Amino acid sequence: MELGNYIRKLRFENGEMTQQELADAVGVTRVTIYSVESGRFVPSCLLAMKIARVFGVSFDDVFYLKEEEQDESR
Repeated sequence: MELGNYIRKLRFENGEMTQQELADAVGVTRVTIYSVESGRFVPSCLLAMKIARVFGVSFDDVFYLKEEEQDESR
């Protein structure tokens, strides 16, 4: 399973917030936000909760589990 997110969507729904603005709000670098948003980095629980708090939504409104397709050869 992978962790998916709606960060890009939420940024644009909240005044077209930039990655840098979100990074400043949660105390990380823009590269960290880019990495989380693109699925290259799984955030800590603390960072994930901070991101949700910035948008005023619950954790589940920002992050979700993506289930990988099962190997059909099994």
